[in-house]
Amino acid sequence: MNVSLAKDLSVYQLVMGVQAPPKPLSLSPATLLSLVRAQIDLLIEQQIVATLWVKLPPDKIWQSELTRYQSSVGASSLIYTCHIEESRKEEAGEENFTLSPSSPYYVPVYLPPDSQMRRENFLMVLSPQFCSLILAHRPLKKRKSQTLGKVNTNKNQPLLIITTVEGRVIQQVLNTIQQAIAPESSSIPASFICPSVPQPALMNQLLAKQLLRQDEINRQIITVRTNKLEQQNQELHNKELLKDEYLKNVCQELRIPLTHMKTALSLLNSPNLKPPQRQRYLQMLNTQCDQQNSLITGFLELVQLEQNLEGTTLELVRLSDIVPGVVSTYQPVAQEKGIMLAYTVPTELPSIWCVSGKLRQIVINLLHNSLKFTSNGGQVWVRARNQGDYVQLEFRDTGIGIAENEIPKIFDRFYRVRTAVIEDYGGAGLGLTIVQQLLLRCGGSISVRSKLSEGSSFTVQLATVSNIPRAIATENEL
Repeated sequence: MNVSLAKDLSVYQLVMGVQAPPKPLSLSPATLLSLVRAQIDLLIEQQIVATLWVKLPPDKIWQSELTRYQSSVGASSLIYTCHIEESRKEEAGEENFTLSPSSPYYVPVYLPPDSQMRRENFLMVLSPQFCSLILAHRPLKKRKSQTLGKVNTNKNQPLLIITTVEGRVIQQVLNTIQQAIAPESSSIPASFICPSVPQPALMNQLLAKQLLRQDEINRQIITVRTNKLEQQNQELHNKELLKDEYLKNVCQELRIPLTHMKTALSLLNSPNLKPPQRQRYLQMLNTQCDQQNSLITGFLELVQLEQNLEGTTLELVRLSDIVPGVVSTYQPVAQEKGIMLAYTVPTELPSIWCVSGKLRQIVINLLHNSLKFTSNGGQVWVRARNQGDYVQLEFRDTGIGIAENEIPKIFDRFYRVRTAVIEDYGGAGLGLTIVQQLLLRCGGSISVRSKLSEGSSFTVQLATVSNIPRAIATENEL
């Protein structure tokens, strides 16, 4: 049997068009499922052989209810299952249809792709003992922003649900469906006359089953919500622990320069202090003041960055417009230490995505580290090259290097590499943390290769226009 329906047919409009129509209620998809299950429970328990007209979501959880009923009542039932015409060609391999299309008890009913029933689901039961209709309509809900011209298709939005056992309403729907069948379709069984009033005993049993099924759904919802709340509470607790640890680290880092300054001040008060010693203690004060200022500046910069990172915009920028200028700025520092500083940045490299105005900061932080940890007479190279859909920017030096067990920690806040060298390299230990945060925002990455006494290589990957990250693409469309 081959059945097709006209595109302008809407069960919801039919029901709402009758005299004194049932009042729709705004309910969740979970409630709709509980109503369908209660109906199937009643049909199975009473062994009611009925003809079903259904249009349900293709998910297995819904279709399994039809299988459960058909398996229980056997060969006498007939099920008309409505689905969109575009799925006809996929029907043979469609896993969502739990009733085989070859079954004589399964009748596919095709709807045009532009059918008004596309946003409707229903279960209509037709039998001499009991008739009912469960109908759900998903109203259109436009987005606040009309820029994309799309509608909200969230499956969890409330549905307008109607349930009725009134024979006059169900008869009207059935008659209209029979009239709406396309002329080329095979005819369906003879017209069915719905009983006007269901048996009271059946109604009592149906209501009891609906309450049981709804209670089951409510318990599941409560369990899900409870688990979600517990997860959220755990996440908040973890954030509080991280915040406490963060503040503890800040206080410890700020205390260190203060301790050194207090020591220097106490020594300066010595009556037997010689001029060279006084000069050394004054220099200590100056150095520790700089360290304190570096810590406070870095801390404030990181806090501001983390607060505003999601709201920052991205821009296309060329490495050849940024890197040469930064390297030129640091040439005097390199010359003072006797370090050979060179760069290679081809002008033909494609533009890359980066947080607006922050590529220069990334280059400065990484180049500053390379120079700081490279001894006199060493070498520092900055090289850029095309690597597929990314541009790689490498900072390589012949400095003191990093121990293998320390490499995973160098991007942690306030972490400073520990070396056997007596020289105090200072710094806030926040530069690499800031670099990593900026790269994550624009879909980039950073990796490190290093060996003690052999130098280090920091490699940054930045996406080109041809490999725009998904988050960036969405942002630009909106």
